[in-house]
Amino acid sequence: MDRSLVAPSRIGLVVAAATAAAVLSACSHAGSPAASAPPSHSSSPSTAASPAKAAAATPPTIVGVTTAGALVILNPTTGVVERTLVPSGVVGDEVSLAPNGMIYFAGYHNCASSITAIPLSGGTPTFVADGVDPAVSPDGTKLAYSLASPCGPTVGVLQIRTLSSGATINLPDSPSGQGDGLFPAISHLSWAADSRYLAVSIPAIQENSGWALNIVDTAQAQYYAYGAGVTPVPVTGSPDAQASYFMEGVYTPNGDLFVSRACCAGAPVQNTSRLMWEVTTSGAFVHQIAIGYPNLDHNSLDVSPDGQWLLYVAGKPSYVAGTPSSGTLYVSEGGATPHELTTGIVAAAWS
Repeated sequence: MDRSLVAPSRIGLVVAAATAAAVLSACSHAGSPAASAPPSHSSSPSTAASPAKAAAATPPTIVGVTTAGALVILNPTTGVVERTLVPSGVVGDEVSLAPNGMIYFAGYHNCASSITAIPLSGGTPTFVADGVDPAVSPDGTKLAYSLASPCGPTVGVLQIRTLSSGATINLPDSPSGQGDGLFPAISHLSWAADSRYLAVSIPAIQENSGWALNIVDTAQAQYYAYGAGVTPVPVTGSPDAQASYFMEGVYTPNGDLFVSRACCAGAPVQNTSRLMWEVTTSGAFVHQIAIGYPNLDHNSLDVSPDGQWLLYVAGKPSYVAGTPSSGTLYVSEGGATPHELTTGIVAAAWS
């Protein structure tokens, strides 16, 4: 049997199982935290996702984007589509919900991209700005997004918009705006609980080279790739930390990061492991959620506002510009072993 096809829910971490404990021991030896790493940015230290803490009995609502480009409300227990908010045209691996119940999503048309908002309860979509990968801050005051074009080679620009006034600041990847050929467009954005720091996921330029996960201090940084106010999150632990990379990372309410850790970078592409971890902002291992599929992408990571529920999408990589991988939605309760919820999803987020 092809071991890469074993579902994560069957081979994820089960703390009480001796075999899983051995896997955890082999994978959890984190290296020394980077001296320059920022502190965790938490609004409530008690909300860390942990199997030792009691999770809510019922998960919150899930907003999803289907392979057909529909924005839907999913039943968080069965995965069944309960309501369709937008029937088509929604794309990207990121959809974001504001505290006031507005959902922000992206769409493409003739190589142009736009961000639109619609109430969770339904209604008429409203144009917000040109861009992709929307991420609304936890306090609901700001929207971060990328200006990268979905068609052809492009230079990423991070924009942060004050929703009340429309005032916007631009953070290019570098002083020249060209990234020195090292940093392509942004693939995912995630705010810390303090609505100041952003976790910026940067994809590979080619093969598996160029992956990065940066913590950007939006009150200080002028660029998102490097410079003052930008701190890369180092990969630690086993296997082969030096050659491994974070495909994507998002904040948890306690200030840690929920990440997809892959090994190994380089060419030809030969990923041998995908580990779903909770780590600190200095990259130190905290907890293993699951062992994913080595041959699949694991993206659209999200953590519920109370920190008790996690989700991600595992799917075949897509090589079409502007088209994320589509696949299976997995859900984890309290940091425990995830289970398959539904298929045919390209993006999802908790309400």
